[in-house]
Amino acid sequence: MTSSAIHVGVDVGGTKILAVALRAPAVAGAWEPEAVRTATVPMPGRLAPTAEIEAAVLAAVAEVCPDEPAAGVGLSVAGLVDAAGEHLRFAAHLPWRAAPLRRRFAELLGTPVRLENDANCAAYAEIVAGAARGVSSALLIAVGTGIGGAVVLDGRVVRGAQGGAGEFGHMQVVPDGLPCECGLRGCWEQYCSGRALERVMRVAVGAHLDGPEVAALARSGDRVAREAIASVGTWLGVGAAGLVSAFDPETVVVGGGVSAVGDLLLEPARRALRDSLQGKDFRTVPALVPARFGPEAGAIGAALYSLDGPGTPAG
Repeated sequence: MTSSAIHVGVDVGGTKILAVALRAPAVAGAWEPEAVRTATVPMPGRLAPTAEIEAAVLAAVAEVCPDEPAAGVGLSVAGLVDAAGEHLRFAAHLPWRAAPLRRRFAELLGTPVRLENDANCAAYAEIVAGAARGVSSALLIAVGTGIGGAVVLDGRVVRGAQGGAGEFGHMQVVPDGLPCECGLRGCWEQYCSGRALERVMRVAVGAHLDGPEVAALARSGDRVAREAIASVGTWLGVGAAGLVSAFDPETVVVGGGVSAVGDLLLEPARRALRDSLQGKDFRTVPALVPARFGPEAGAIGAALYSLDGPGTPAG
């Protein structure tokens, strides 16, 4: 991974498109990603024509590369990416189905493109230079519009037989529970995500508030907003406990947009993780820590994947 050229990571989420341009020199044998610039473009909408989303991605890349073309682009998407990194098979919050996104965006951008799941990208950023650096085993839980996830074993992101490992958000936690956009019911992300937070507030105060508005209220001391975030945090800890029982990681890293509220979310999650974990008094409960790169982790990881090119050892 040696280059002084600009590489761009684009994180295509359910509510926004975030682009980050990196110039990543080697520092003392390790990589410290240096963000040259960032750009955020609103997502046109889950039901918007794909051409509008493509245009928004191109606009984000152009905004972070105004003076020189990108040597490569990593595309981070919230959905099932096939093992070859060619197709987005399915995404609950995006309109593409079995779409050859890598080839399509390579044609549109005129540069090499790397396609990867958003949580895998976030985990790679944290492995390279973040909260999972030097850790042999970790779980990455990205709490955003929904929930993404990644599994790190022996310092590598586990992609699974079909590229779908880590889809934690669609584990059923409540039989016949709330309907999910993926088509199932009772998925974890219906109780622990940005949309879950908005739903809790809508029920509590009868008004629609987005995640940043709820976070601002909570920081100002608003009791209802703090309770809503604590509810989501508790669900985060409960789900994390099940994953810890399955994978026994050293560390649980929490990223995604909702994680920006910090300990208002993480402290209830830590308590619920410990309280829900089998054998809690006879084992070391893994640390539950914030992602170093926060909501930018997916875009940064996508840029680093692009810089590595195909066949990265972490992939």
